[in-house]
Amino acid sequence: MNKSKKFSGQPIIKQLLSFINNQNIYRTAEHYKSDRYTKRFTTYEHLVTMIFSVLSGCSSLREVTSIMLACEGKLSHLGIKHFPKRSTLADANKRRSSQVFGAIYYQLYSLYKGVLSDSRTKQEAIEGLQIIDSTTITLFSDILKGAGRNPMAGKKKGGIKMHTIINAMEDVPSLVKFSSAATHDHTFLKDLKLKKGSYVVFDKGYTDYQQYEQWGLDEIYFVTRQKENAIYTSIEEFDLDEKTDDAILKDEKISLMKKDGTTFALRRIAYWHEKHKKVYEFITNNFELSADKIAEIYKNRWQIETMFKRLKQNFPLKYFLGDTQNAIEIQIWISLIVQLLLLVVQRKAERKWAYANMVSVIRYHLMTYINLFKFLKNPDSEWEYLTTKLPVQLSLFYG
Repeated sequence: MNKSKKFSGQPIIKQLLSFINNQNIYRTAEHYKSDRYTKRFTTYEHLVTMIFSVLSGCSSLREVTSIMLACEGKLSHLGIKHFPKRSTLADANKRRSSQVFGAIYYQLYSLYKGVLSDSRTKQEAIEGLQIIDSTTITLFSDILKGAGRNPMAGKKKGGIKMHTIINAMEDVPSLVKFSSAATHDHTFLKDLKLKKGSYVVFDKGYTDYQQYEQWGLDEIYFVTRQKENAIYTSIEEFDLDEKTDDAILKDEKISLMKKDGTTFALRRIAYWHEKHKKVYEFITNNFELSADKIAEIYKNRWQIETMFKRLKQNFPLKYFLGDTQNAIEIQIWISLIVQLLLLVVQRKAERKWAYANMVSVIRYHLMTYINLFKFLKNPDSEWEYLTTKLPVQLSLFYG
């Protein structure tokens, strides 16, 4: 009998793990000393276990270990020598630094960012445009301080805020920082290391006049919305030519006042959003680009909102396998790693798939021995083979 090209000697999860270089993991573990004092459950085994957990949609330590126990005969494919007990996984999530998983994420990002680059976005985005935003993940514990006022009744939920930068030509974070939900967004700007000539866009929650002024000196350009309570005076109004979009209501140079009473110059653009029926006021330190282009740059912010939505919908960050900040950060890093790996698969697949649909199919067939890319190319044909011809062939041996 001829060997079928449809069948694979490895389950789908192993094919996904093949995008990760084992040797790089070992070197990273050595650099961070994350396997020091560890006899059995190594960084690599921890990584694979957590990836399995996220892909399987597990909501508890018991669920992770129970499912892995059911697949124990296939775990050798994953490079796991020792089956993790609940206590082992819980202890590793508590004690092994989340930094090592962050480093693994950045390695994978550097390796695959060329694959992740969207050609359609390339045509629209300004080269070097960075998009900044944050999302808050609610925690039903006091691990991190919650945001907002204390409720009249009950207990305020804690939360972890994930500050993120993505390159407009890509679709995954290039930088991630964690803080409590109560931490003001603008503190994140001071951690950025932007190159001269870079463009950065963010919401008004990141308002920091001191940073804006410094970026002007460093020739780093930003676009954001103006706060309602901003104090400014108009210095010069620029003419709007016939080519300017009718949605641009005003383009002017302003003098913006800081808390200490000193002022500095910025550009203000008033833009009418027809769908929302409201005026948006953008400010920037760039006086060269057209007003239309400045408005377009701000519209690029939707990309990061889409990324957050995709992450939360496909890898719900509602149930955590640990109650420490370190354990929570590990699970978020793993979710980011899985999101990145599956985006690589989506980009490489010959057939166009909606991301959520592809994730569902892969999640269902995680331990199925079938060629992933052949399956994604023609799932109906492959599924027919799995459900009809394959059982008949197996019956020749086991019937």
